[in-house]
Amino acid sequence: MISVSGVTVSFGGYNLFDNISFLINPKDRIGLAGKNGAGKSTLLKILAGDQNPTKGEISVPKGCKIGYLPQDMIHQHGRTVFEETETAYEEIQILDKRIDEINYLLETRTDYESDSYSKLIEEQTEVYTRLDVLGASNRFEEIEKILKGLGFDRKDFGRQTAEFSGGWRMRIELAKLLLQKPDVLLLDEPTNHLDIEAIMWLEEFMETFSGAVMLISHDKTFLDNVTGRTIEISNQKIYDYKTNYSRYLVLRKERKEQQENAAKNQQKMIDQTEVLIDKYRAKASKAAFAQSLIKKLDRMERVEVDDDDAMSMNFRFPAPAHSGKIVITVDQAGKKYGEKRIFSEAEFIITKGEKIGLVGRNGEGKSTMMKMIARKVDFEGKIVLGHSVLMGYFEQDQEEKLDPKKTVFETIDELAVGDVRKQVRGLLGSFLFRGDDIEKKVQVLSGGERGRLALCKLLLEPYNLLLMDEPTNHLDIRSKDILKRALIDYQGTVVMVSHDRDFMKGICHRLFEFRDGKVKEHLCDIEEFMQLRKVERLNELDLDKKEKKAEPVGVKPVTVVQDSTAEKNREAEQKQIRNQLKKLEDNIERLENEIKQSDEKLSDPLEYQKLMTDRTFFNKYNSLKKDLERDMEQWSIVSSKLD
Repeated sequence: MISVSGVTVSFGGYNLFDNISFLINPKDRIGLAGKNGAGKSTLLKILAGDQNPTKGEISVPKGCKIGYLPQDMIHQHGRTVFEETETAYEEIQILDKRIDEINYLLETRTDYESDSYSKLIEEQTEVYTRLDVLGASNRFEEIEKILKGLGFDRKDFGRQTAEFSGGWRMRIELAKLLLQKPDVLLLDEPTNHLDIEAIMWLEEFMETFSGAVMLISHDKTFLDNVTGRTIEISNQKIYDYKTNYSRYLVLRKERKEQQENAAKNQQKMIDQTEVLIDKYRAKASKAAFAQSLIKKLDRMERVEVDDDDAMSMNFRFPAPAHSGKIVITVDQAGKKYGEKRIFSEAEFIITKGEKIGLVGRNGEGKSTMMKMIARKVDFEGKIVLGHSVLMGYFEQDQEEKLDPKKTVFETIDELAVGDVRKQVRGLLGSFLFRGDDIEKKVQVLSGGERGRLALCKLLLEPYNLLLMDEPTNHLDIRSKDILKRALIDYQGTVVMVSHDRDFMKGICHRLFEFRDGKVKEHLCDIEEFMQLRKVERLNELDLDKKEKKAEPVGVKPVTVVQDSTAEKNREAEQKQIRNQLKKLEDNIERLENEIKQSDEKLSDPLEYQKLMTDRTFFNKYNSLKKDLERDMEQWSIVSSKLD
């Protein structure tokens, strides 16, 4: 479909790409991979025609329509959400206007027998035929389907686009692109401003999208679910893998090992050849042989080993200060802004060491709840922090709240106290701020750099409660993985908002869903929750269809469906509870076995003498007992919810 042939892109004498070639085939699903700065976004701009290569050709077939969603774009104002989205049907709107003109002429003219009147009738037929081909009759239904899939409610359709944040306006641009049904869709970080449900909907849309897709994303699960081909940009070259992102990582590691082995073998041969050259170059009878060996080395194409971006964050959260067993108690809490009710009657308890996820669509109150816990906003009801709780709060726009006039070093140094002040440079180094980087002003940092600096601030005190609101914004996949491991190892309590399913997986085993003004508890991980939401969405779609088909008086069938849906949801919830109990019971059994083994060692006099000086053993022993106590308490809470 699109041919990239011998493309080179240079900036100031440096080649971003050097003579790269590949094809985009119909229905391809391609993910672009490579470290930050490798040129992924530049490649999309070139394919979209927004930028020209230094050398080489991009061949696009005649009539091939390309849709491009950049990370940043200028948004149009002055229209409602629905009107702006409808501009995707530009040709239909032009034809509609022409039909109105033709109809007016046919109604007002009286020269029925003239050739020009006959031509008007012929043109009217042609325009109606073209409108039918373009699907003009169901365009409003298509607009509604796409907007609802991307998270807009019907009541939002009539609101002005200027009333929405940049993230929501980006969704409107994505909706327009999807409605245009291009032959090739180029998406640069399309999930950045989408919540989990909108991301799921987009994945499902991609399954039936008839064109080709090339995208950049730091959402590993999204890449795996959508793409079946990965093109990596590395060292000015490209490597084409016919597989998704996770499998590509495995194949990439194998390729690197093969390169390293080939380079070692070649270097071994070079060393042996150089020994022979040194041995024979001084002998007149062997001088010609030595020269031939020298020429052979000069002609040899050296094996290149791709440089890995070895720089990555490297940190652990400090050991948390001691706190009471009950960390947060929420009682009949609610919030409204003016006349707009966000949610009400929220009730839950979070205990020491738990890692909780807040999930739901954008605008339902997840970040608001975080601000309520942190006492950043007024609210209804009660939110009580437990004994000796020391809270660290990473806000969604934390990086934007850094002082732009301060340097990286000053930002951390002014907050550091005690012994931590001596470690500021090392701490910044673990977040990739090294050498002269620490003297950079915050205002010149990239989004990813500001995000890392904001995270660094959380390591300045031994917090035992972390509130993390979208901590992975602007982080690449490798940095996300390191943050994820740090949170898994962290012994304190975590309350997190994130739309990155892969990031939440393995961290949060209890979720609170914010939906339709209520807060609902789910005793499961993110994968089980997504399966539950998928079932609920299918039921909702089924209910919508039945309501549309039903007569105004036909209330009974709808009621039956609602009862059936409620029963399915109840069964799913009970299944979640049983799964959670099974996990807790398995973990309790494991902990009891480990404690029993430790007790046996302590009961043996010889072993006890050896262990007396082993602080690690006793720290682990005490930790096992605390974990067992916590899991037993959690088991009691969960089992009380089982019917």
